[in-house]
Amino acid sequence: MVDFNKIIEFFETLNIPENMLKRGQLVLNEFMNPIKILFEQRSVPNKPWTDEQIEFLLQTLSNMDTDKDINAARVGEREGRIASKLHLRTSAGFCHGVGRSGFLTAPQPKAPGGSIMYELSNYLARNILRNTGLPNIKEAIVVPLCTGMSLSLALSALKFSKSERELNHKRTVLVPQVDHKSLLKAIDFAGFKAKIIPGQIFGDAVRIPIDDIKNHFDNDCFAIISITSFFPPREHDNIKEISKFAQEKNLVHIVINAYGVQSPEWMKLIRSAIDAGKIDAIIQSTDKNFLTPIGGAVIASPLKENITKISQAYAGRASATPIVNFLISMLSIGIKGYQKLLKEQQHNREILERKLREIAEKLNERILDIYNPVAVALSLQNLSEKKLYALGGALYNLRVTGPRVYNPKENPFGTCCSNYPTPYIVMNAAIGASEKDIISAVERFEKAYNQIE
Repeated sequence: MVDFNKIIEFFETLNIPENMLKRGQLVLNEFMNPIKILFEQRSVPNKPWTDEQIEFLLQTLSNMDTDKDINAARVGEREGRIASKLHLRTSAGFCHGVGRSGFLTAPQPKAPGGSIMYELSNYLARNILRNTGLPNIKEAIVVPLCTGMSLSLALSALKFSKSERELNHKRTVLVPQVDHKSLLKAIDFAGFKAKIIPGQIFGDAVRIPIDDIKNHFDNDCFAIISITSFFPPREHDNIKEISKFAQEKNLVHIVINAYGVQSPEWMKLIRSAIDAGKIDAIIQSTDKNFLTPIGGAVIASPLKENITKISQAYAGRASATPIVNFLISMLSIGIKGYQKLLKEQQHNREILERKLREIAEKLNERILDIYNPVAVALSLQNLSEKKLYALGGALYNLRVTGPRVYNPKENPFGTCCSNYPTPYIVMNAAIGASEKDIISAVERFEKAYNQIE
């Protein structure tokens, strides 16, 4: 076995000057030191790694899995057999995936390297959430599921409790109105019924009063959902009061924090709600918060046993790819890099509102008074229905992706209420967007507004 910290000892008898060998050892130690620190501390690195360091780590760990053993006699039905080496590249070499059929976080006998990789990823998931505003969570796991499917998994896992068998017959989930098909489908998919509490208009904002939520409770309710991040005009829920209500009624309480990690304000809401009452799980998307490809989520909880239940509820082995993507992001960004991204997001949000406000004055429109640390909504009251319909297409043709245009005469889905009166456009300044993106999008919006017939 080669000890990379003493690699020069193998070459001391060769005709290479000692000072050159020591210089080479120094460079190699610098390359390897972040990996040593990761293994020791199991936390997101302070400084970002290079791509070469990340590739070395992933290749080293994946080479521990049994599908890389050239002397193995592989006769099982799941042996990490692949048709092309492209599979190795797309899975970072972890063809065996992670977990076992009855336990997502259980060590996989055929994947010792993959098991280490997953364990490290989960430590990093907990660490980054603690560093971004949730010091009172106890455990977190990365799951190869979108936010909606993660909700299905969590609801199914947390409903059944050996000490609370009386909950087993209950089927209803209280949902403060959130017009997002994924979450509603997730509840239905898990075999439960969503009882939706309608949103109410307060000025420009849509909120769901806590008294309305309480009034919809009945004896068939076993869970309640609350949300932080959503599109204007919907504002975040009163998570602190919901957590108190969940504790009072012994409800499973799951917070959908879809893209909320990027907002210190939204994270603060969750932190105070954990201290004030009952939160069982917090779900956040990996792509929306940590700049990964779509397909993963981080589920966190202030109770370790809840994460164990969720892990044990996962059916079958899991793809390693979404977990690897999260690990790559954390190592390539680092704590300092993520803090920089958060500051850039806040800066870009200020620019977005300022630029849209300038345009609003030109167009005799206004910025809607809605609290949202990521998005800004601009009224479109001076556009005809025909022009409202044309605006979205004009923006698409101008290569602007992401804005949402609302027409009160069309389907109100998305406003989280039944009668929102003001037409509007929503634009986002989410993490990872550049100042150039924001400025260009606003300029093209003004162009589209003036072009439509």
